[in-house]
Amino acid sequence: MIERPVIQPWSAKIVAIRTQIIISALVPAALLGLVVLLTSIDFSLALIAIFLPAQLLCAGFVGFKNFNKRGVKDAALLVLVYFFSAMVFVLLMSVLFSVIAKGFGAISPHFLYENNKYVSSTTTLEYGGVGHAILGTLLIVALTTIVAVPLGIAMAVYLTQSQAKHLGLVRTVTQALSGLPSVVSGLFILSLMPVLGLERSGLTGALALFPLMLPTVARVAEESLKLVPADLRLAALALGAPNYRAFFQVILPAAKSGIITALLLGLARVVGETAPLILTTNANNGTNLNPFAGGIASLPTFVYSFLGSGYATSQQRAWGGALVLLLLVGVLFASARIFGRTKSLKTKSKGKKK
Repeated sequence: MIERPVIQPWSAKIVAIRTQIIISALVPAALLGLVVLLTSIDFSLALIAIFLPAQLLCAGFVGFKNFNKRGVKDAALLVLVYFFSAMVFVLLMSVLFSVIAKGFGAISPHFLYENNKYVSSTTTLEYGGVGHAILGTLLIVALTTIVAVPLGIAMAVYLTQSQAKHLGLVRTVTQALSGLPSVVSGLFILSLMPVLGLERSGLTGALALFPLMLPTVARVAEESLKLVPADLRLAALALGAPNYRAFFQVILPAAKSGIITALLLGLARVVGETAPLILTTNANNGTNLNPFAGGIASLPTFVYSFLGSGYATSQQRAWGGALVLLLLVGVLFASARIFGRTKSLKTKSKGKKK
């Protein structure tokens, strides 16, 4: 006896809905292509003025036909989310492609470790590099990170674990610092330098980056600690652990991935800042490993100094420096992610052995 496959009663409806969704996506795309071909309208303008409204109408019609009024809202939300997500992705890819395409020509082995001590704006790309700027960037960012990350995490702990009366004031100040323009931070440190007796150096550059990194780390770490379930803390306290041990052995490890994210976002916030470093550091074409004295180079100031020149080789160096900056950020992100993942895997393996 031959068994017939059981046909689900809703399968035909699902296929029909998917077909309608595909058609509702193809019709606006065809309309956009037709308008662009027949007229001289800009593609970006047509994408916003023609494709998006047509897509909303078609998706809303399909949603209303199958799910009534609720389907219209869901369809509009999905269209807007997918449209703007795709737009952000395209913009990001275009920036990456531009930097890679224009900066790859300057990349060579010597470009990564040589300095520009005897290089001018017209010197060919066979001489000079960004080695001194890479070291300067790492030194300045390291100084900022050493101070900003522990203090930011301490602020997050205070905002989440304390019951003090001034929590609202501290949170308001932290949020206000998040919107601080970078040039204002540089001007503030520049105005304090004569008072404190400081000269332009890597230290003053790190001080200018500190107000920019601190609120980012504090806010993200605070939200990460808030996401830890309260039951973990209560269970640790119920087992007799004091408050500090419950925090350091239970809550903090549970929020480790969020704290690593806070570190990454803090690094991303300051590693490419140019205005504070222009105001608080002196340019240096040589290699300076002392961040407390003398001029020091950094990748943002390197790009700024060469990009303003009208010579092709100088601008090529600037694009090469921008590409190296992107690669440096990628290496920092990957290292932090690998470090966090390795630690978590080790913890899981130990737990399984026990």
